[in-house]
Amino acid sequence: MNILATGGAGYVGSHCVRRLVAGGHRVVVYDNLSSGHAGAVPAGTVLIRGDLADEAALDAALAGIDTVMHFAAHLDVGESVREPLKYYANNLAGTVVLLRRMQARGVRRLVFSSTCATYGIPKDVPITEDAAQAPISPYGRSKLAVEWMLRDCAAAWGLGACALRYFNACGAAADGAIGEDHDPEIHLIPLVLQVAAGRRAHIDIYGTDYPTPDGTCIRDYIHVEDLGEAHLRAAEALVDGRFDAYNLGTGQGVSVREIIDAAQRVTGCAIATREVDRRAGDPPELFADAGRIRAALGWSPRYTRIDDVIATAWAWHRAHPEGFGD
Repeated sequence: MNILATGGAGYVGSHCVRRLVAGGHRVVVYDNLSSGHAGAVPAGTVLIRGDLADEAALDAALAGIDTVMHFAAHLDVGESVREPLKYYANNLAGTVVLLRRMQARGVRRLVFSSTCATYGIPKDVPITEDAAQAPISPYGRSKLAVEWMLRDCAAAWGLGACALRYFNACGAAADGAIGEDHDPEIHLIPLVLQVAAGRRAHIDIYGTDYPTPDGTCIRDYIHVEDLGEAHLRAAEALVDGRFDAYNLGTGQGVSVREIIDAAQRVTGCAIATREVDRRAGDPPELFADAGRIRAALGWSPRYTRIDDVIATAWAWHRAHPEGFGD
């Protein structure tokens, strides 16, 4: 395949690009580097610095492309509540520009980086793809609106599209070459590892009175390399005029306290905690039923033990305390 990866210099995008390149595909990365890193792009892979809103630049980048992997998006749920228009402008309106240029170029294959945030607060867990999608944040709503657009474009002009609804992406490349580097950092595992590394005094636990075994929130942590494999398989299975959606998770829930305990085992370091009030809108439990993608594409996660996931992240953070240094 000849693939354009929008947001391919970001955390998930760069790991997926590595898998695509390893699979023998030609990849062009299109990223404005607002949160991505040029150093995360594999050597020899073309990087075009551009924005989703730049229709002319997107059109030029799509020359010779037959498949798009669409990762480019803002992803901070809290920020989306404070600045909703930023999220609708980039995540939603930016995707309109992308789809318009794809249609004009005759590019009819797209894999979309979606999210479990489209489900909002679920009535039941594990969450299947048939669960009601009722997002509670502008971030989740922007992603769901893109899924609606993909369905409509599949019906209108034959787009073959697949939305992959991630649960909690985590970990780093097994060889330690790339990993997670956000500024500011918002994800639990790297924040916990910053405490282990002495770069942060403590980790806040938001709520200890949830109806869960240890009182803290439970989430499904899916390794970023497993996401890369899922993207490859989804791209290979695209069918013109059809929209598919799959959950990407391990099917296992891990609590905040269990993450902290696992990090202490992996690092050998004590991790100080501070208990604070719940955050508004945090559901007690979110974990996936990923049976549909297992049945349809033969995909299943290789990383199923949280200690193994954290070990890859710890190796990256220990070797790259300043991230990519850019």
